[in-house]
Amino acid sequence: MKQSSAPWSTTVEPTWCPGCGNFAILGSLRQALAEMKLAPWQVCVVAGIGQAGRTAHHLNCNYLHGLHGRALAHALGVKLANHQLSVIAIGGDGDMYAEGGNHLLHAIRRNPRIACFVHNNGVYGLTRGQPTPTGMPDLVRRDVPLPLPPFNPVLFALGVGGSFVARGFAGNQPHLTRLMVEALSHPGFGLLDILQPCVTYNRINTFAWYKERAYDLAADGHDPSDLDKALTRAMEWPAPDSQESRIPLGVFFRSHRPAYEDQLSPLQRGPLVDRKPARRQLDAALKEFT
Repeated sequence: MKQSSAPWSTTVEPTWCPGCGNFAILGSLRQALAEMKLAPWQVCVVAGIGQAGRTAHHLNCNYLHGLHGRALAHALGVKLANHQLSVIAIGGDGDMYAEGGNHLLHAIRRNPRIACFVHNNGVYGLTRGQPTPTGMPDLVRRDVPLPLPPFNPVLFALGVGGSFVARGFAGNQPHLTRLMVEALSHPGFGLLDILQPCVTYNRINTFAWYKERAYDLAADGHDPSDLDKALTRAMEWPAPDSQESRIPLGVFFRSHRPAYEDQLSPLQRGPLVDRKPARRQLDAALKEFT
């Protein structure tokens, strides 16, 4: 029986367009947190600037809304200050794959226990639909030239040593919720790229376009422990106007290697935030602003 996601809801009104894929992603995340039976105080959501970053406002937990492209840098700081927190970094494809690409590379390399959820719609929705690195000519607005090939985040993450690499779709909430639970449960860095339809700036109905082509890797017999097969699957993507190519969803690859915080001896004596005088300094800062 599913747990109620109501404790994770807030009264903040969303400003997303009606039909935006962000609503489904938010719903899946609330459900995933409820199913994991985490308390709100045990979770910290770190977000960058953009429509995806607003997700943090609608979750009843600790959150830090930082700078554009810096969500993962801030998330690592939170994790190192209190490694007992479940830390989630949320951002759009521009936030994580363009401005934040350098932080993504080194987060994957370090492998901290952080779940990274990327809302991938191919556009900068907050600034009126310019193409992001994942923008594709057949999906974004025709009046915006796209001289570069789209960036493949799944292939990138596999190539630089990701220990958990997955792709979900906002149009399949039960499947997306399961992937979020797996990413949050992974003992290392969990990258979940989420195909997110944009009803305003995508040129076509991407909800239908993805749904017609998506298939479940697990149902197709994929072995997520096989890196070579994961790389092959990661290169699957429909050619323009193709009805035959498919889009794989699910866990491409999962491996186990030491988490970053487990290799730092100062953290073995407990969270840094609980140390003295760090605790006194934190209490003084909180008193000043409350």
